[in-house]
Amino acid sequence: MIGLSDLAGVWTRSLLLAEGRRDETTRVVWLQGASWFADLRQPADLPDFSHIRRLADLTADDCRALARQQGFAGVLVARGDTFEWQRTIDFQPPGPTRDIGRLAWDGDVLVEHGVEAEYLEHWHRSGGVASPLTAASVPNGRLVRAGGHFMFARRRRTALPPGATLAEAAEGLGPAALRALVNCEISFGDVTADGWMIRRSTLPWRVGAVLKLSRKQVLF
Repeated sequence: MIGLSDLAGVWTRSLLLAEGRRDETTRVVWLQGASWFADLRQPADLPDFSHIRRLADLTADDCRALARQQGFAGVLVARGDTFEWQRTIDFQPPGPTRDIGRLAWDGDVLVEHGVEAEYLEHWHRSGGVASPLTAASVPNGRLVRAGGHFMFARRRRTALPPGATLAEAAEGLGPAALRALVNCEISFGDVTADGWMIRRSTLPWRVGAVLKLSRKQVLF
C-alpha cells in the first residue's frame, strides 16, 4: 500500500483523462512534503509574458489568459488506499467535489483514479526521494520544500466573485478588478547557492526572481 512517505518529492504529469478529454500538454508540477503539498498547472499555449514586469503591466487580455491556470496548496491526508488533497489555497474557485483519488503503481508510473469525480492521471517522479522535507507558514500563505526544490503559495487579497471557474468570474470585470483576481501566487523553484530561485509561477514577472522571506517568517 502506498503511504505519504512514498509520495515525498517532485512529480510531473504526463496524462489526464477527464470529462471525455485527453490532456498530455498542460505543464504540471506537484511538490509533496511530509504532509503539506503544492501544485501548479499551466496550459502549454499560454502567451509570451516576457514583457510583464509587475502586476500593473497586465492588460485585461493578459489577465484572462492567466485565469486559465490552476494551482493550489494544502495538506494531503491518507485514508487507507485513498488520498485527499485538502486545499487551503486555490488559484481557482472551489470545485463541486473534493479532490480525492486512489493511487496505485503501474511500473514506475503513479496512477491516480478520481473518487468523487471521474478522472485518471499519470504521475512521474522527478529525481529521487527528496530530503529534507520542510514546510512553513508565511504571511497569507505557505512555503513547502522537498530536497532541492520548493513551492510557495500565497492567497489573493480579495474575495472571488461568483463563477465556476476563474475565467467565468472574470467576465465583465475591469482591468483593476481582473488584476486583483489573478493576483494569487503559486510558484515553483530551486534551492541554490544564490538563493531560492523561482522557475515557474502563476505570476509571470516572478519567474527568475529570488524568493525573499525573512528568517522570522521561515525557519529552515
